[in-house]
Amino acid sequence: MKRYQHVNFVWDDAKAATLDPVARLIYRSNLLGSDQRITNTGGGNTSSKITEHDPVGGTPEKVLWVKGSGGDLRTSTRAFFSSLYLSKLNALQQVYAKRADKGVKSPAEDDMVGLYSHCTFNLNPRASSIDTPLHAYLPGAHVDHMHPNAIIAIAASANSEKLTREIFNGEMAYVPWMRPGFELGLAMQEISRQQPNVRAIMMGQHGFISWADDDKACYTLTLDFIERAAAYIEDKYAKKGGDAAAFGGAKYQTLPTEKRRTALTAILPWLRGQVSQRQRFIGTVQDDEKIQRFVNSHDAARLAELGTSCPDHFLRTKIKPLYVDWNPQTEDVAALKKKLADGIAQYRTDYAAYYQKCKRSNSPAMRDPNPTVVLIPGLGMVAWGKDKSESRVTAEFYNCAVEVMRGAEAIDRYVSLPQQEAFDIEYWLLEEAKLKRMPAEKELARRVVIVIGAGSGIGKQTAHRLVNEGAHVVCVDLNEASATATAKEITDRLGTGIGVAGTGLSACGPALGLAADITKRESIRRMLDDVAMAYGGFDSICVTAGIFVPSDTTGHIPDDKWALTFAINVTGSYLVGDEAAKTWREQGLRGSLVLTTSANAAVSKKGSIAYDASKAAANHLVGELAIELSPLIRVNAVAPATVVQGSAMFPRERVIGSLAKYGIPFTESEATDSLVQKLAQFYADRTLTKTPITPEDQAEGYFLLVSERLSKTTGQVLAVDGGLHEAFLR
Repeated sequence: MKRYQHVNFVWDDAKAATLDPVARLIYRSNLLGSDQRITNTGGGNTSSKITEHDPVGGTPEKVLWVKGSGGDLRTSTRAFFSSLYLSKLNALQQVYAKRADKGVKSPAEDDMVGLYSHCTFNLNPRASSIDTPLHAYLPGAHVDHMHPNAIIAIAASANSEKLTREIFNGEMAYVPWMRPGFELGLAMQEISRQQPNVRAIMMGQHGFISWADDDKACYTLTLDFIERAAAYIEDKYAKKGGDAAAFGGAKYQTLPTEKRRTALTAILPWLRGQVSQRQRFIGTVQDDEKIQRFVNSHDAARLAELGTSCPDHFLRTKIKPLYVDWNPQTEDVAALKKKLADGIAQYRTDYAAYYQKCKRSNSPAMRDPNPTVVLIPGLGMVAWGKDKSESRVTAEFYNCAVEVMRGAEAIDRYVSLPQQEAFDIEYWLLEEAKLKRMPAEKELARRVVIVIGAGSGIGKQTAHRLVNEGAHVVCVDLNEASATATAKEITDRLGTGIGVAGTGLSACGPALGLAADITKRESIRRMLDDVAMAYGGFDSICVTAGIFVPSDTTGHIPDDKWALTFAINVTGSYLVGDEAAKTWREQGLRGSLVLTTSANAAVSKKGSIAYDASKAAANHLVGELAIELSPLIRVNAVAPATVVQGSAMFPRERVIGSLAKYGIPFTESEATDSLVQKLAQFYADRTLTKTPITPEDQAEGYFLLVSERLSKTTGQVLAVDGGLHEAFLR
């Protein structure tokens, strides 16, 4: 078997032999998508022409199975592939010819997409990709359309056609840039007719497509072309000096790890606030050697200004990134913020000018003019998206763009897509229609909420409740293992999203587990900085952590336990709010702080003097913090009555003690669940609703206060106690 250096050959004949034709297409697609050097997340598509039996007539029909609109090759299943009668797709050529002949070529191009549904085989609901004609009109039974960095580096070179001939010795044809669609499919069909021995086509600025009549042969051919391109580039790159000379060589030096973290945590929430003026974004930081090699280079400013080349890239990275020419060795963070502020303002102006210059009479309204990629020498790259998954993909795509620029500059000169062409892709009406078909964002989408005490009980349930509404949740607990376990429950259920996860804190998905001791300010600060590194900032905090230390039989509680009770239940909440306020003010986005008090704050009773007094103090703290943090942050609290079920504050020993205290019959051998139910019902019977209070009931209160449903409510305590009339206001 041929050995590859720049791609992975992972085809397994034994496994492929067990699969039906469609399953073999999915298998091939997953293999190709699993190697980021072959195609990027969500990019590329594959197809197979398979003989099927018509569900009505029973006659054999050639059916094109092709990856449909949306989805990712690495994770695609059968549901991600559309199926279309090949005969009907061929008939569309006559329809297109008639409409295009009338001088309405561009509208005819878009019209064809609407006709694909009339070619659907067996009522397949998957929407067809705009690349469908590329697969339908090439002669091979199996077709791969990929976006490898090495290939795009050639496609994005000033002399791309000449390089294609030189590198591939005429085995790969060339087609100049065309927007993906019907016209490009017909152009490729014509090339294959005129050059019947060709089995691949370089697509200017875009990628390449290859085909064969055997699926393994198609897979191997795809890898062969990428391997040849990469080998050619790396040979030229090495001869030009390799990494030391890349992008004109180093102009700046990367800051050491701790200094880099200090600078990033100082700017990230502020930067998030700046780019979130229209809609909130979630961030991903990348500061590895490859991105540093680029941002620190002499050519970074020039190349960044040119923008990206491949349409798949700039749909997420925008037409260009924001590059900030900051000297990490001689300038401080204050200077960086000033340059970032000026740069963002100029970026918005430039983007508005780009829109005005390129817009068509029917173009959609201008989208968010803020950058989604920010490049900073010495620090790295910060990418932004509507959620963590999208920001990771944005980072991944700009990494691809950097690799493309590296390759193109090694063999020739990098050129980007012309502005008008870029605009027509970014503001394509079909793309706009796809965006409008997307489901509405959830209520807490684009929000980052920290839940302190998320390792168990009310905190754990609150974390699950908030993430169900679209929030990114940071699960924090004194016990890091418990916090991580809750975060894992969430990611196991929801997944981590698409895109390359990266390393460290950047590898998180919709949930992250961290440790913090809220009695120590430095521990809180470290946790908040970790959140900034993971998501770029945060919007709200729910403090559900608390402690209950009962008095002894004489009503006494040791001094250290009294101090600990107040340290956690009162001072801890204050420290969290006070430390978070520094970040919130930097970020400048509205948010919420939700504390946990208790019905006990309003009801004095025997045996819980420290707890009750601390919760009364917490009640007052709510109002004080509401004043201090206004108008940016709303501060409220949830006041539970006794929550026994699912609460970490009620271990078996305390349940037994409470049952004995209240004279409730039980046996020592009784199961813990039975004991808990007895005590929960006893407390419920003291309320007006006569129903036990659960962690789920409390989580609903935190959700309401974090959401915008009570956006004009601050300084208030929301009782979730089943109607404990002793705690009514007096």
